[in-house]
Amino acid sequence: MAPRIHPTARQMRLGAELRKLREAAGLKAREVAAFLNSTSVQMSQIEAGIAAVSAERIRRLAAHYACADEPLINALAAMSGDRTRGWWNDYRGVLPQVNLDVAEAEHHAAFLHEVVITHVPGLLQTSDYARTIFRYMRPELPESEVESRVEHRMRRRVVIEGANPKPYETIVHEFALKVRVADRQTSLTQLRWILEQIEQGHTTLRVIPIDQDGFAGAGASMMYMGGPLPLLDTCLRDTPTGTAFIDTEPQLAQLRTLFHKVKKATLDPLASRDFIHSLTKEL
Repeated sequence: MAPRIHPTARQMRLGAELRKLREAAGLKAREVAAFLNSTSVQMSQIEAGIAAVSAERIRRLAAHYACADEPLINALAAMSGDRTRGWWNDYRGVLPQVNLDVAEAEHHAAFLHEVVITHVPGLLQTSDYARTIFRYMRPELPESEVESRVEHRMRRRVVIEGANPKPYETIVHEFALKVRVADRQTSLTQLRWILEQIEQGHTTLRVIPIDQDGFAGAGASMMYMGGPLPLLDTCLRDTPTGTAFIDTEPQLAQLRTLFHKVKKATLDPLASRDFIHSLTKEL
């Protein structure tokens, strides 16, 4: 099988986990390559997500590494065996790879925890709200790409609205709910849409009031996605250079702690719903 030109974030994650197992076993790539009757180049490609690796080979490697973590081995084998070409592949070559990676990561997540300070969460945005954000932030984009981004964002909602919605808990700052990205009607429609999603029962939303004491987490925005095991969780954070996929356990532990710390500054879900309802009345 030819090496991949553009491996997905999920494929690179699988390779990274295999590298961690090899390093924990104290083995060099060339030593493992000899065991597999392969080459160091191919081992590097596997651990970079560039070359595919079968579930059977993953189990052989785990045995060679003396890894006894059966749940982890099974989870990695499942990642290798998954050949899902999800709806996001419709946008390959149309949108940046990171957009596809985000949708794929959400598709495979066991749960979704999000913190948003400045905008309504993407999974809860209306098309008009999303369109306004894209046009404002990326004025150089042709209208066709703006519409592709809006369509992609709307289709991402399948993870919380489909036949098997993911448990989704989002924390939103009052500022994000009040700021008018466009006009009064866009804001009103957006707030009413959020209330509809809350009533459906697939979304737990908590609001951070602007007058809440003890909240210093303005930089806490994140999307934390649960894996089949905590070790395989992933967190997405926006950086000045783009979206970063965080998957090292020390960083994940810090971000789990941060999410629960921010959660302490929120209204409970019922009070949050009532708060949003009051905002619609003000508009």
